[in-house]
Amino acid sequence: MSAPSRSTQDPAWTRVLLISGAVGFLVLFLFVPLTLVFAEAFRKGIKVYADAITEANALSAIVLTVTVALISVPLNAVFGIAASWAIAKFSFKGKSLLLSLIDLPFAVSPVVSGLVWILLCGTRGLFGPWLQEHNIQIVFAVPGMVLATVFVTFPFVARELIPLMQAQGNDQEYAALSLGASGWQTFRRVTLPNIKWALFYGIILCNARAMGEFGAVSVVSGHIRGETNTLPLHVEVLYNEYNSAAAFACASILSLLGLLTLGLKTFIEWRLRLHRQKH
Repeated sequence: MSAPSRSTQDPAWTRVLLISGAVGFLVLFLFVPLTLVFAEAFRKGIKVYADAITEANALSAIVLTVTVALISVPLNAVFGIAASWAIAKFSFKGKSLLLSLIDLPFAVSPVVSGLVWILLCGTRGLFGPWLQEHNIQIVFAVPGMVLATVFVTFPFVARELIPLMQAQGNDQEYAALSLGASGWQTFRRVTLPNIKWALFYGIILCNARAMGEFGAVSVVSGHIRGETNTLPLHVEVLYNEYNSAAAFACASILSLLGLLTLGLKTFIEWRLRLHRQKH
C-alpha cells in the first residue's frame, strides 16, 4: 500500500468514534428538539392543536408569512440572476465591492438591519417626514417587513449562481450570439437552462430564511397582533402568554415547512449533481 493510501485509511475505532459523535450530535441538537416540538404540540389533543392553528390571529400570521415570502423571494431571484450574470460574465470596476455588498447580510445582525429601516423610514427617520406627508407607511406595516426580509435574504440566490456561472464561462453564450440569437434568446435558451437547478436551490434557501426570519421583522413589524405578526412572531407572543400548547402548535407548522424545505433541498442537490456530471 502506498503512503498516500495509508494516510487516508483511519483505524476502524476512529471512524466509529467520529460517526457516532456526529450522529449523537444530530440526535441531541436536531432530532430531539424537533420531536419535542411535535410532542408538545399534540400533548393536549388534536382539538386543541386544530383550534390553535385555525384561530384568527394564527391564520393571519400564516397568511402574512406566506405573503412576505411571495414578495421577497421573487425580488431576490431577479436580483440574484442579474448580479450573478454581471459578476460572472463581465469585467467592470467595482466588481469586488459588489461581491462584498452581496455578503453584507451574512455579517450584519438581522436586528441591526431592521433598525436601519427604522432610522430611514420611521417617524423620526431620514425619510419619515416625507412619507408621513404623503401618507405612506413603511415601518410597522407590511412594506417594512418585506424590505427587512429582502435585505436579510438577498445573498442566497446570488451566492448559489455566481460560482456556477463563473465555472461555465461564456463559450455557449458567444456561440449563440454568433448564430444570430438576441440577448434575450441567449439568456432564455442557453443561460437559464444551465443554471435552473442552482437557481431553484437558491430560491428554496431564500424562501426558508424568509419564512423563518425573526430578528429583522421583529424590529420593523410593531407586533400588531392579527396585522403585522408573522408566524415566528406569533409563536413568541403565545409563548410569552404561557399558552405553550398553541405556541408549539404554530411552531410545528414552521417545523413542517422546514422539513419540506429540506426535502426539496435534497432533491435539488441530487438533480444539480446529475446536471454537473452531464456537463
